[in-house]
Amino acid sequence: MFDRGTRHRGTSRPGVPAQVVPTRQVSAPRISVSGVAILIVGIALLASPGRTHAQRGGGGGHGMPTGAGAGTGLGSGVSTKDDLKDFHQAMAVQATDEQRAAFAKIAQYTQAASDRLKAFRDLSQKVPASSPLSDRATTLNQAIEQARAGNHNFLASFSSKQKSGLKDIAKKLEKADSDLDKQVKALDQIVQIVQTSKSDAESIASSAASLDKELASFQDVQLALGREMGILLSTDGQDLTFNLPKVTNSITVAGHPVSIQASGAVSRQSTGTPAENGLNLFTLKLTADLSEVQQNITVILRSKLTRSPRCGERLEIQQATLTPLAPASLVVARVHLERWVCPPGQEPMEVAAGDGTIEVKLTPSVEQKAGLGLISEITRVDAERFLRDLLRSGDLGDTLRQQIAASVLSTLQKGTDLKATLPPAAQQSATLQKAQFQDAGAGQLSLLIEAQLQLSDEQTQQFAAQLKQPQSAQAKPAP
Repeated sequence: MFDRGTRHRGTSRPGVPAQVVPTRQVSAPRISVSGVAILIVGIALLASPGRTHAQRGGGGGHGMPTGAGAGTGLGSGVSTKDDLKDFHQAMAVQATDEQRAAFAKIAQYTQAASDRLKAFRDLSQKVPASSPLSDRATTLNQAIEQARAGNHNFLASFSSKQKSGLKDIAKKLEKADSDLDKQVKALDQIVQIVQTSKSDAESIASSAASLDKELASFQDVQLALGREMGILLSTDGQDLTFNLPKVTNSITVAGHPVSIQASGAVSRQSTGTPAENGLNLFTLKLTADLSEVQQNITVILRSKLTRSPRCGERLEIQQATLTPLAPASLVVARVHLERWVCPPGQEPMEVAAGDGTIEVKLTPSVEQKAGLGLISEITRVDAERFLRDLLRSGDLGDTLRQQIAASVLSTLQKGTDLKATLPPAAQQSATLQKAQFQDAGAGQLSLLIEAQLQLSDEQTQQFAAQLKQPQSAQAKPAP
């Protein structure tokens, strides 16, 4: 990095060139016009070091100012061993506009090959010795070959300074390409053998898994090369999307395990709505499958609401259902209430009992500090005798309404924790925006959660790396 803590005046130290000091009376400058331009750019980079955090490389030249001193990239008053050396090296390997466009295309080719490989592996598990498998293998080979050819052409486009500054990572990419080619040929041989002999195709699955590993390695090194060259994918802010893998959160209610599966996507918002602090704005859409919550809603409510004191009101949840009523949900609970009194010196006596049904509508809400909430409303009461009034207008109905909402909310909060769903790079930046219940079909209930993420360029790259998704591995371009 640059040294901000050392300043020199005049030529008080032998061998150290004089540098301009901000005073009211300044002698004639000793650096050229291009040197001033370089220093200005260097100061700008110091103001935002995060923009060059992932850019390293060798020797100066490409993309530097023209004019006096442009041949070396240095002004007459700047030493070749000064603190801007790293800056010159990073600038030397920066991609041209043509290279940026070409890299975006080969990244698409590689991702397409990865998708084809996934489809091939899925098919091989279902019909390992069928004709479509051979056809898929041919299609897969074509996709990988297209990605490799594009990669070769891209490396061939390097300038001499790019070849020098990127030689180490270019060698890694060439090795990854060679390993990928070997694994493609190995899979081809196995497919041909299985097609001919109709023998056990477990070897195909093993070979395809090895190919998947080599392709992922090739993809990782390819993206690392792009970062070294300052290539930023999805610069329009609209195609940058992360697909979140399924995460299962399990909780235990009264000894019963309840699982909630959640999956979704994170997409970067349009550049027309930047964050105040200059961070990248992302929208998270997460869908949680609540089918197991529905199956266990009786257990959930019974564990929270049932009470059996020696004297007073004894309440039991006999049965409950939870159904979609988008954007809300509806809880229907059948309850049994008993009133017991304890006369002095006598055993407790039951003085009244009744059965009834209460329906409570639950509508998700979002509060800035509290986060996810549920607004509850009694929509219908069907009960006998004294219980009807207690549920409709008495304290019992209001208490049940609140307890039902609290029980369901507690389950949802534990099962849809964003920290358990998001990779570490984004866990602290999620702000809940919206939530609503949905009908997933056939009466299955799901919860849609929308949140906003604010990530720096470095966090965005970490986020992509943790998800292993190349289409999201780049940040928006630096000025």
